[in-house]
Amino acid sequence: MSAVTPPAHTLKADLWLLATTLLAAAGWIFSKEALAGLAPLQFVSLRFLLAGVVLLAFAWPQLRRLTVAGLRGALIVGALFAAAMALWITGLEHATHIGEGAFISSLGIVMVPLIGWLLFGERPPRITWVAMPLALLGFACLSLEQGFRFEPGQWFFLGAALVFAVLFTLNSRIVRNVPPLALSAVQVLMVAVLMLPLSLLLERWPETVAAPVVGWLLASAILATTLRFFVQLRGQSLTSASHAAVILMLEPMWTALVAAWWFGETMSAQQFLGCALIFSALVLSRWRWVRDLLRSLG
Repeated sequence: MSAVTPPAHTLKADLWLLATTLLAAAGWIFSKEALAGLAPLQFVSLRFLLAGVVLLAFAWPQLRRLTVAGLRGALIVGALFAAAMALWITGLEHATHIGEGAFISSLGIVMVPLIGWLLFGERPPRITWVAMPLALLGFACLSLEQGFRFEPGQWFFLGAALVFAVLFTLNSRIVRNVPPLALSAVQVLMVAVLMLPLSLLLERWPETVAAPVVGWLLASAILATTLRFFVQLRGQSLTSASHAAVILMLEPMWTALVAAWWFGETMSAQQFLGCALIFSALVLSRWRWVRDLLRSLG
């Protein structure tokens, strides 16, 4: 890909990536609604099984050409993805405020340099030491909203963010040469393969499921997972990875707005401050890319 993207392609990329963030935000709503009639691990396993079958159909030519090393790497990151999704869906089940949950989950982006330092000895950029205290202060504002009574959902979201940070770090190393469509298919199916047996062992499946719940499940699988992937892939194909990353940081903001509209969520001054601090940490953690984007617009 050329280092300079034509303006028309940049606009198209922005629109595709913006649609990706909107689909991701809608996925929080779809998932929360589906949990009204499905157990958490049951829901996430069925969601990713349906999405994985669709992705498998498109990714099969790439999967057939995967090397043993490539497949092994994809399975490893797929297992991490399954762990992150298990924590995320448990957090969503216990969440009392979806908007703040989205901001906490996005902390994985801020943690990536630290995970790279701990696992591979890579020196984090200096800006990391500014972003991390802001992120921790933001999380403290959210978790101490009710005094020293920590909500379980917040900690599950934080755990998911940590696993996502490890996943992002390994993604750039052990699956560097795996085609994105094949990698996504393996990751999505790994969630279903690992979570479905756990759900059958640990959860009680409902005897009947209401039609609206089935609808939310299908919307989660088809729109928020499968369609979101294809839209994101299309957007990323039209621009650089750094430009795409800046646009995709908007997901927690959209999630908070959609949750406010759908569930009537509101934020106290302390919650707003916490989310603002976390978003500031996200921007700082990607400051070089944000700076390049602002220069290109100028």
